[in-house]
Amino acid sequence: MSNTFARKADHLRICLEEDVQFRHLTNGLERYHFVHCCLPEINRSQIDLTTKFLEHELGAPLLISSMTGGTEQARIINLRLAAIAQKYKLAMGVGSQRVLLEKPEVANTFSVREVAPDIPLYANLGAVQLNYDYGVKECVQIVETLQADGLILHLNPLQEAVQAQGDTNFRGILDKISNLCWSTSIPIIVKEVGNGISGPMAEKLINAGVKAIDVAGTGGTSWAKVESQRATDNLGRRLGETFAEWGLPTANCLLAIREINSEIPLIASGGLRNGLEIAKAIALGADLAGMAQPFLKAAAESSETLEELVQLLIAELTTVLFCTGNSTINELKESEALQEIVA
Repeated sequence: MSNTFARKADHLRICLEEDVQFRHLTNGLERYHFVHCCLPEINRSQIDLTTKFLEHELGAPLLISSMTGGTEQARIINLRLAAIAQKYKLAMGVGSQRVLLEKPEVANTFSVREVAPDIPLYANLGAVQLNYDYGVKECVQIVETLQADGLILHLNPLQEAVQAQGDTNFRGILDKISNLCWSTSIPIIVKEVGNGISGPMAEKLINAGVKAIDVAGTGGTSWAKVESQRATDNLGRRLGETFAEWGLPTANCLLAIREINSEIPLIASGGLRNGLEIAKAIALGADLAGMAQPFLKAAAESSETLEELVQLLIAELTTVLFCTGNSTINELKESEALQEIVA
């Protein structure tokens, strides 16, 4: 078993079985509440959750965030996720495809177009791999293999720093991201993995040519905790524990980026757990809301559990719109229904 393949299996097992969530740093959304509208003057049955993201029509502003691939269990999970995304017209990303480049025979664990021919589907690679023998050719290859609509490059310096033998040469990555953006027509999305993207860093990424940003702030899975669980020595375990609560809350990232740019498509992810939090993120400036761990656990259990989760998220989001007097996602974005709680 290759190191990458074994790491994939470890990550999936740990995320499903161990407590690797942030415990103290939240997503920041608890600081906000919606002003209740006691007379919404709308018909709940006519509320419209459809939205557009990077020219794709979606049934709801939801992204099944990049999670897994490379193993047989991951193949089953990805197929279940893709089928539900197809049914409800949601966007989806797959887990890092580095393992696919190293072991082409695992391509079927990522390939989901057979069950999801119409959804916006995004390939995924660690941005740091642009410093480790991967370039434009390899990025195009994984997009074409997946028949994807774009490529997510994930930024994970903390995870790599904590991970045993992690890839930690991040020098010159911004220039390589820019080169990729301008040398191919593939839409490039950049995301963190749970430690957040600041306003100044987002500005650099926008200037580099990325088409969208996924802020992926704190509050969800702590990859420092995940790597601490994987560590085989005391140093690695303690290093992961020390940095388990490191990062920028999702809400802070959204506000900081919107202060400097009102147009760049934004995905809010990082600790979102229900439709109410999704609505808060959208009201703070997000265009889509991404969730990983809730989808992962539901899909690992059964297709029925996964569908129940999606139905609940849609019902919760619809209820927020109804009780704030908004009929559409765009109306929610433009409303002043969300207010910060003043202590």
